[in-house]
Amino acid sequence: MQPTSVQLQLQTLPDAPGVYQFYDKQGKILYVGKAKNLKKRVSSYFTKTHEYGKTRVMVKKITEIKHIVVETETDALLLENNLIKKHQPRYNVMLKDDKSYPWICIKNERFPRVFSTRRVIKDGSEYFGPYTSMKTVKTLLDLIKGLYHIRTCKYDLSAAKVEAGKYKVCLEFHLGNCNGPCEGLETEQSYHSNIDAIRDILKGNFKNSLQNFKQQMQKYAENMRFEEAQKVKEKLDILLNYQAKSTVVNPKISNVDVFSIVSDESYAYINFLQLSYGSIIRSHTLELKKKLDETDEDLLQLGITEIRQRFHSKSRELYVPFPVELGEDVKITIPKLGDKKHILDLSKRNAMYYRMEQLKQVKIVDPDRHINRIMAQMKADLRLSTEPRHIECFDNSNIQGTNPVAACVVFKNGKPSKKDYRHFNIKTVEGPDDFASMEEVVYRRYKRLLDENQSLPQLIVIDGGKGQLSSAVKSLDALNLRGKIAIIGIAKRLEEIFYPNDSIPLYLDKKSESLKIIQQLRNEAHRFGIEHHRNKRSKTALNSQLQEINGIGDQTIVELMKKFKSVKRISEASEEDLAAVVGASRASKIKEFYSNK
Repeated sequence: MQPTSVQLQLQTLPDAPGVYQFYDKQGKILYVGKAKNLKKRVSSYFTKTHEYGKTRVMVKKITEIKHIVVETETDALLLENNLIKKHQPRYNVMLKDDKSYPWICIKNERFPRVFSTRRVIKDGSEYFGPYTSMKTVKTLLDLIKGLYHIRTCKYDLSAAKVEAGKYKVCLEFHLGNCNGPCEGLETEQSYHSNIDAIRDILKGNFKNSLQNFKQQMQKYAENMRFEEAQKVKEKLDILLNYQAKSTVVNPKISNVDVFSIVSDESYAYINFLQLSYGSIIRSHTLELKKKLDETDEDLLQLGITEIRQRFHSKSRELYVPFPVELGEDVKITIPKLGDKKHILDLSKRNAMYYRMEQLKQVKIVDPDRHINRIMAQMKADLRLSTEPRHIECFDNSNIQGTNPVAACVVFKNGKPSKKDYRHFNIKTVEGPDDFASMEEVVYRRYKRLLDENQSLPQLIVIDGGKGQLSSAVKSLDALNLRGKIAIIGIAKRLEEIFYPNDSIPLYLDKKSESLKIIQQLRNEAHRFGIEHHRNKRSKTALNSQLQEINGIGDQTIVELMKKFKSVKRISEASEEDLAAVVGASRASKIKEFYSNK
């Protein structure tokens, strides 16, 4: 019985912060929630017994789960807020606009005011945020007020009204909190230099401000004003711990579509983020199956057209990772730095997470497709002429120079084929010589396969660097197999892939599935070889103990081991039981030997 769509999605959710959305069979959104860990939180809905009736009813209706990965819990909180307002799901508490998160506004005025607001108005003003804590907003405004003298009044300080002397300075001027631009006591240039500094603070550049706070705190402490120093210290601590940027912090980034692409040999995954006033209001990932060897440029162009039509997007600006030709009257931006690049990177992360989930689901539901994709990927990554459906890996084991052995493990279609594993006791090499041992076992292995007319692998992996690889190649040359079987070596230290007669190694991406399979082969060969080596040493040690007994030969040892299975059981057996196997005389000698131990 195959798992349901919801069960598959639960198995492959990422362990990352984000926002999840539940849908019913009609495709209607039921609920939006946030999570520190998407996998744990969403899975809890289906593993717990819910006391609240509405929750049980909602869970029964869920037929699809979607999610958006973000970087922090703060990002998840803000995104949840936006999605609930947009979709108004049935099972969410409704969030009213007047309960939105606060922003800090630099008002579009001749002498700009700086204040907190929950309303974003398109009047040329600058907005920073949104902030999830009003305490942080107040701290920032207190910081700004303490460092820079800006007005708090709402007067229209036009040049004509100021020159006409319409206004008089207020208490803030006398308290030293304002320089009196209402009476022309401060120039626009001087005032705007302060606004520039405030803008830096709101963008997250706290260096100068923190330094000023430290100096202020030190001055209070030197003057024995410890209470004031403590208050400044609290503000300093808040600012040090504050994350100045959210997922998107600039509300000027509005009416923008963001697209990114992640692809492999068979499929491409295109992520779409739609932004409004600096916040994500929609996310979707489209999967495209490659028919030919299409480029990422072609696929992204196709995907953008499909997604914009599907969601009726009218955004006039697109952020993309590389140039695309859409034939539309839209602005194409390729971000390199700052907030725009940050948004594009987030889109790519969502595409990568989606791809990983799809691959995990395919592995469960359609293993053949998974294997075909892996084989095609390995062929491309390792520059092979054919897919490596049959791979063999060799490893030598000669711990402390004793009992040299080698192991050959076999993978077929990317999975271990344990019935085809083989051990080798080194016969022609004296002492610990890895190179000569490798040459011997590779020759013996493929000489036998040729003699028995068995199928040969498409790829041989040698556990070791250039030396071991060269030794293995000598054996292939001797058997006239050079060029008929691909062969590579993997060096452990930097996971370098070596090719015959090529001094420059290949470095695969550390997260590459091809590298993971090669590492699995290498580790399995090492484990299998060590296991055989350990068994051989143990057997040698145990048998040599029995051989110390006068009058006990190899045939007697074989008969004893067949009956008692281990030397320990032989040592503990009664004389009568021993005599039943090897006779009274030998049984007496064995008991006497162990009684003196």
